[in-house]
Amino acid sequence: MRRKVTIKTDEQKQHLLEAIRVDITERFPDAIVSADLPYNFPTFVLKHAYIKDVLKYLKEGEKWNFFFLTDLTGIQTEDEKHLGVIYHLHNLVTNHRIRVKTFFSIDKPEIPSVTDLWKAANWMERETYDFFGILFKGHPDLRRILNPDEMNIFPLWKEYPVEDQTRDDKDDGMFGR
Repeated sequence: MRRKVTIKTDEQKQHLLEAIRVDITERFPDAIVSADLPYNFPTFVLKHAYIKDVLKYLKEGEKWNFFFLTDLTGIQTEDEKHLGVIYHLHNLVTNHRIRVKTFFSIDKPEIPSVTDLWKAANWMERETYDFFGILFKGHPDLRRILNPDEMNIFPLWKEYPVEDQTRDDKDDGMFGR
């Protein structure tokens, strides 16, 4: 018998956000920087010192069961001084999805690997390292995955232009830069 999957209402998502926020705050009092619903998606920004502990709790704690890591990617802030990692987690039983973000200085782009929590993080962390230069401490094989090994830049940093500068038919302004 197939289980009926229901779409969560705005009220249910707000309730989920608040319940997780309260629970994390009780267990890790200083961990949460912010919790809100951009684009109606429960999103938590955490201090990067707590990221691994909170993610482990969200996955292994009986209350939340976010067993599935849907995605992991890097981000650079608009001021170009910070990098971050975004995790998308999914509870397949309740069909709840959340986003967890953390930020750190571009001068020390290090964060603990979550490959011991989710095997799928292996290639996602390698890709994020390849394009953003984020060092995932404890990763079993952190090396470039798509770009050439001899490449000495991280192409998704905002300091690099989106398009080839020799072309006159393209405009970075079209890409939000």
